Amino acid sequence: MILIDTHAHLYAEEFENDLEAVIQNAVSSGVKHILCPNIDSSYLKALDTLCERYPGYCHPMMGLHPTSVKENYKEELEIIRQRLFDSPPKKYMAIGEIGIDLYWDKTFTTQQKEAFALQLEWAETLNLPVAIHSRDSFDPIMEVLQDFKKVTGVFHCFSGNTEQAEQVIDKGFLLGIGGVVTFKNSGLDKVVQVIDLSKIVLETDAPYLAPVPFRGKRNESSYLTLVAQRIAQIKDISFSEVCQKTTANAIKLFNLAD
Repeated sequence: MILIDTHAHLYAEEFENDLEAVIQNAVSSGVKHILCPNIDSSYLKALDTLCERYPGYCHPMMGLHPTSVKENYKEELEIIRQRLFDSPPKKYMAIGEIGIDLYWDKTFTTQQKEAFALQLEWAETLNLPVAIHSRDSFDPIMEVLQDFKKVTGVFHCFSGNTEQAEQVIDKGFLLGIGGVVTFKNSGLDKVVQVIDLSKIVLETDAPYLAPVPFRGKRNESSYLTLVAQRIAQIKDISFSEVCQKTTANAIKLFNLAD
């Protein structure tokens, strides 16, 4: 049984005191790879340190998170650009976490769209997948994506309805499913029930969005088993089938060594 956590922030300060235990828990739970998206330049040192400490296990992504698009977004984007284009080939598994977030603040909506489009251009140039953050912004994101026919990736922490899920899949993207699928009233179970397993990858978004029975507490990659178990229940298939197929999806999307 092999699992891949396609989205976790294990470099966050929440893991400063017990990172080694968190990693060992993940390994013991069958998690073979953990993909770690960037947020902004203030996290680069911690991201580098994590992935250098666990090479071949923790894999970095590089991007500017939409909630970090502020007055200095052009400077932040230049740092990201240098990282992507000046680093050795294949250092970064994807461009992420990028997208549009209109939940917290709409002040920089125009700049968020600009930053998102620019990073999609980089993804096309470098032939890298993207990890898309979409919160209260599905329609604007789909509008920007219309100009990028060759980009693929994952809608991280997908929480939309079935119609939106089908739109995402029609664009060639996968759905990132995490702890929210275990929440009683999320409605995500109805989406997962009808979406083919070939269109799903698993994630935790650790330290956020821990699955039941740990909801409200710190999330970690070992809890990915709870997500897989819930999907197996929803789709009335075996746990091993969920692990096998979602892992194969992640390996293919992120060009991971099997």
